[in-house]
Amino acid sequence: MLMRTDPFRELDRMAQQLMGPGTWSKPSVMPMDAYREGDEYVVAFDVPGVTADAIDIDVERNMLTVKAERRPTATADDVKMDLSERPLGVFSRQIMLADTLDTERIQADYDAGVLTLRIPIAERAKPRKVSIGVGSGRKEISG
Repeated sequence: MLMRTDPFRELDRMAQQLMGPGTWSKPSVMPMDAYREGDEYVVAFDVPGVTADAIDIDVERNMLTVKAERRPTATADDVKMDLSERPLGVFSRQIMLADTLDTERIQADYDAGVLTLRIPIAERAKPRKVSIGVGSGRKEISG
């Protein structure tokens, strides 16, 4: 159901880890899982330490964009940071969705640092039976 748009995703992820946190103009990639569960497609993004109000989800045509910002924790003036390994800044992911998904009914839930999107399969994409009509008899054309 998803269409891959970046064949060098893993290389980009490693490069961004080495170069530091993202900014709004050049965000870091957030890891994700995608799978089908019954009649819906599920996409789960890891965004630990991000508050729900710092997450932005947009759909334009079939392009799904998820942006999140991990902000520094508020500290007192007399606090001196000895070690800071948790990345701060902006994380983003864009996914091209197939036409078979119903982007009008996406549901988003955020729990324990995981943003889960549930995207229903469109009715027109589900398998269906086609009935065959039986003619009422032969018709002759007279001329």
